[in-house]
Amino acid sequence: MIALEKTKPLIDTFGRVHNNLRISVTDRCNLRCTYCMPEEVTFLDKGELLTFEEITRFVEIAAPLGIDKIRLTGGEPLLRRDLPSLVKMIVRIPGIKDVGLTTNGLLLAQQAQPLFDAGLRRINVSLDALDPGRFRQLTRRDGLDQVIAGILAAKRAGFDPVKINAVSIRGVTEHEVAPLAHFAREHGLELRFIEYMPIGADAWERGKVYFAHEILDQLEREVAPLAPVDDYDPRAPAMEFQYADGGGRVGIIASISRPFCMSCNRIRLTAEGKLRNCLFALDEVDLKPLLRGGAAPQRIAELVRKNIWEKWEGHEINTARFIKPLRTMHAIGG
Repeated sequence: MIALEKTKPLIDTFGRVHNNLRISVTDRCNLRCTYCMPEEVTFLDKGELLTFEEITRFVEIAAPLGIDKIRLTGGEPLLRRDLPSLVKMIVRIPGIKDVGLTTNGLLLAQQAQPLFDAGLRRINVSLDALDPGRFRQLTRRDGLDQVIAGILAAKRAGFDPVKINAVSIRGVTEHEVAPLAHFAREHGLELRFIEYMPIGADAWERGKVYFAHEILDQLEREVAPLAPVDDYDPRAPAMEFQYADGGGRVGIIASISRPFCMSCNRIRLTAEGKLRNCLFALDEVDLKPLLRGGAAPQRIAELVRKNIWEKWEGHEINTARFIKPLRTMHAIGG
């Protein structure tokens, strides 16, 4: 175990304190979602990925700096062999209070119980459509039945809540809002709608954004009245609501219409060891040579602090200054 004194929090020049680390374990995926990645893509060689030991070493360095919340992502993280072993390694690290995972659900039916047994307690499943044709249109693959089986397996394994992430795209998924909401209410799931963002392979088209207020209006018309939750966390990316009839919760991640940059508490580590202080960052710090070369923990901690200190004010998607990052979502980590 790496010994580092707990020091001042990870803070940037805007006073934002960072405690949330998202770790991509692979850039590979078994879907090709249109808003995430191109159809044809060259994935990293396995030797380029951080090992579980290197990932764990980084978390051991980051935890004394104030990181206490971890989310494993991809690509599709369940494609990384023996992922429950990594979960076991991370949950044992002092200071880590919360370990979650985001998955497309295709392999979840087989892995839900081993992940829960390893200590994973929070899980998000990406599901944008319940119509098989629209599911295939968005993902360029079949597999809706496997995703639903994975969601139900996660419930049986003990995950509570299971959260569903649905990207909303104008002209594509408006008709999925109510069916997804009814599905979530029926099975006791928490549903989160995410505004379409400029992080995929296609050129950015703002006209494709189906805005938060439109989603909320549709939910109230077609499902049930909503009210803000009592335990809303202002640092969380999702605006949280509960149905007035007691039928569960729903969240909206409004990255475009209501950016939450000034309360952002996240940093990201890519599958090959690049540290990014923003999803839309144009610069990143390569930590793999240090993690792989046995650099002193203090040296790595200094680079983390410097990277966060230099974090910009926000992504500026709604300005003429916005520059779309070269990496697509699958290569950053969801």
